Amino acid sequence: MELKVQPIDIQVGKYKVILNSIDAKELGVYEGDRVRVTGHVTVTAIVDFTEDMIGPGMIGLYHEIKEDLKREWTEIVEVEPAEKPRSARIIRKIMDGAKLEQDEVHELVKDIVEENLSEIEIAAFLASTYINDMTDDETEWLTRAMIDTGEKLEFATNPIMDKHSIGGVPGNKISLLIVPIVAANGLLIPKTSSRAITGAGGTADLMEILAPVEFSASEVKEMTEKVGGVLVWGGATNIAPADDKLIKVEYPLSIDPHCQMLASIMAKKGAVGATHVVMDIPTGPGTKIKDVHEGRKLSRDLINLGERLGMDVDCALTYGASPVGRTVGPALEVHEALKVLETLEGPNSLIEKSTVLAGMLLEMGGVASPGQGQELALETLKNGKALAKFKEIIEIQGGDPNVTSNDIQPGQYTADLVSPATGYVLEFRNKRIVQIARTAGAPNDKGAGVRIHKKHGEVVKKGEPILTIYADKEKKLEEAIKSAQRDLPIVVEGMLLEKVPSIKEL
Repeated sequence: MELKVQPIDIQVGKYKVILNSIDAKELGVYEGDRVRVTGHVTVTAIVDFTEDMIGPGMIGLYHEIKEDLKREWTEIVEVEPAEKPRSARIIRKIMDGAKLEQDEVHELVKDIVEENLSEIEIAAFLASTYINDMTDDETEWLTRAMIDTGEKLEFATNPIMDKHSIGGVPGNKISLLIVPIVAANGLLIPKTSSRAITGAGGTADLMEILAPVEFSASEVKEMTEKVGGVLVWGGATNIAPADDKLIKVEYPLSIDPHCQMLASIMAKKGAVGATHVVMDIPTGPGTKIKDVHEGRKLSRDLINLGERLGMDVDCALTYGASPVGRTVGPALEVHEALKVLETLEGPNSLIEKSTVLAGMLLEMGGVASPGQGQELALETLKNGKALAKFKEIIEIQGGDPNVTSNDIQPGQYTADLVSPATGYVLEFRNKRIVQIARTAGAPNDKGAGVRIHKKHGEVVKKGEPILTIYADKEKKLEEAIKSAQRDLPIVVEGMLLEKVPSIKEL
């Protein structure tokens, strides 16, 4: 069927076209089916329907297809039904509980990267693996396919260090300390990080306050070789691109299949050429890993997958029931981290966790003797070498190396949440702290967040601030205050939680 082209300059992230339902019926295709669109070149695209946006005899081409066709643009294209990719049948095989071959896993990941599958098909894949976990072989093949379908960093030297946190703990700004500590001791650590999805600030959101974080894979390699380390946003590279596409579908489903979590973590490490990796696995109430038993199981799985991929992996189970440090939100966290680098003054939880994990990397990299890594990490903070290295990293990424903690200012609008009683902090709700910070504007508003004055087990007096909320916009501060008062994130011994009215009062 010949149809006239109507360009639609909207990016949808995959090859999609819009057909009028009359033409679709004539072609015998349904929403989610594929068609081949032929001008001077041929592309395969997923079909959407419309009754009125596109008239009969027309085809709407989204930005991605328009870009591919514009070199030899044509006003008329030939449209015909196309078969579903083989990977759609592979997904059905997973749904039926059958095991896959290595070439099938690779083909599936390749089609995900090349946008040949619809979100419904990807969701079916994720849901199936969430219900029935992949085998160790299949998980290894999935990880390798995710590495091979993107760009890879290849360094001439060895070892290449890396660190990853499973997440789920507010204020986990430790990469801002770990990377310069490790690089200051002569090891290479190309740290690609994420932006916040459900949190108040990913490492990339924090580092962006100090320097640009969007670089190509080749630029990441070059900068790492020059100064020893970087802190960049992994999403700006083409490293393990299947991961971001899978996460996009996982998020609304609120699922994270075990095999996919393993592959996601290890593919990014493998793609940057890491040979030695430390995994931070926070455990406890409110974290992704509810207890030490579950943390040990995840550790064994990560270590096993690392061995299969030729990576040396060490895992650290860390306390995750309370924020790391006393700040949550980009500017607040950056200020706190810089203060530690400058003066070694700061919360013990931040210093202890950072130096323990950095010490593990120093031992793995052979620059510290077994059991002496944390001591060397702490000394690297004390003698200023970590700060000097961090300034080098900031500068090579295009930031101001002379920046200090005093230059980093939080949001101008603030409000204190005070304790309604005198006593001990009995309960500390991590997720509520994050929700309040996000309501205040974090991570998009860099100055938004929460400063925590009292943590679990600490004494507080009536009327004393237990946390301060910061915002860049007054309206968002008001919304955050209402959220905090409606459902308190901190419970103090003896405080009134809620007054339940009598029947007479109703």
